[in-house]
Amino acid sequence: METQKFDLVVLGVGMAAVTAANKCASAGWSVAVVDELPYGGTCALRGCDPKKMLRRGAEIFDAASLMKGKGIEPGSLAINWSDLMAFKRTFTEKMPPKIESGLDVNGVTTLHGSAKFIGKNKIEISGNTLLEAKKVLIATGAKPRKIDLPGAQYLIDSTEFLELESLPKKILFVGGGFISFEFAHIAARAGSDIQIIDRGERALKGFDPDLVDKLLERSKEAGIEVVQKTSLVSIAQEGSGYSATLDVDGNTQKYSVDLIVHGAGRVPAIDYLDLDKAGVDSSAHGVKVNEFLQSISNPSIYAAGDAADTKGAPLTPVAVFEGKVAASNMLKGNHAKPDYKGVPTVVFTIPELARVGMLEEEAKAAGYKLRIATNDTSGWYSNLRVGETCAATKVIIDDETDKILGAHLLGPEYAEIINFFSLAMRLDLTTSDLKKMVSAYPSVGSDIGSML
Repeated sequence: METQKFDLVVLGVGMAAVTAANKCASAGWSVAVVDELPYGGTCALRGCDPKKMLRRGAEIFDAASLMKGKGIEPGSLAINWSDLMAFKRTFTEKMPPKIESGLDVNGVTTLHGSAKFIGKNKIEISGNTLLEAKKVLIATGAKPRKIDLPGAQYLIDSTEFLELESLPKKILFVGGGFISFEFAHIAARAGSDIQIIDRGERALKGFDPDLVDKLLERSKEAGIEVVQKTSLVSIAQEGSGYSATLDVDGNTQKYSVDLIVHGAGRVPAIDYLDLDKAGVDSSAHGVKVNEFLQSISNPSIYAAGDAADTKGAPLTPVAVFEGKVAASNMLKGNHAKPDYKGVPTVVFTIPELARVGMLEEEAKAAGYKLRIATNDTSGWYSNLRVGETCAATKVIIDDETDKILGAHLLGPEYAEIINFFSLAMRLDLTTSDLKKMVSAYPSVGSDIGSML
């Protein structure tokens, strides 16, 4: 086989990969990208975007329910799952060709197949193509964590859930994180009976526990049962469904369901790359990199996004700016470092739960003198208007500098409001600065000053 030579080969074609490939190609480098899956990565095709397309149906259903007796009669309003899934595909089916054509226009060579290293800077694709690169960016993303138990083959993962043509009546979600809660809130509004099991004592442990408690109450009202200190032991077929054996705080229970969904975490998708052939060190969190996103063991290799072991959260915006940083360092030599300050994260339940910065317990442990602004916003006009009774905020402020250390929001449209707190943190604005903002009224944004 003839070896094709490039300045840069990017493994994976998600957001970190596309960002870096286009940046380096625009600088005149010869660049190739390769992925065995359709171009677009998890967010565009198997995660954030299609999930939120499905959530729109749940939003409409829930909004009508909240306004019952307030001028709206929901009546026979229901979610048609197959039509909602078709709506989702109006986005996802267009993305791979759109992304590939965009790369082509920018002069990036687009390749398809399974890549693995056969040397420090040499890559084989599906046994029939050889590449050699001056630099390689590993941006292969993440995949569901393997669950090793009897009957694990009966689990479906988030990718498969997003392709369900019909929604079963009784669904069990395994794991108390983003995936389980977001899908559960969609499926419950579509008419399914939902149970989430979580082996820990606290679900959504990356979020403020006081707000999580409120969300759990709201989830229960929506028909979602959350059972903590519970783990899945085994799965067996039972008629057309399944029997799940659960360990509930040390006691064994059986649970009959139609579908079991794996929402118990994700891991870097790097195990098939044969990293040892390239002398690339890795951990359970991804490729080990220095502060410039360069492999600590092979200087010609960089990594970004969920495939890299960094301080960044596994979020699309983080992958994008890590892709930019990695590209800049490859082009100009190591000089840029990713800035993780003030990066917000949201679990898109109904209503959504948002966080940026420190938790209260983290800020206390760090020794700050705190001023904590807490509000039950369920009675505020912006929530009263839509009938939502589950809404609250907690803003953690450094009392000595008046700067925001963390913000935690639960309520309708608060995924948009968290961005204001993020910007304030990234620009070192004080709460006094934020209060100077003159907002359109009546808008949810006009509540920010009162949240402080």
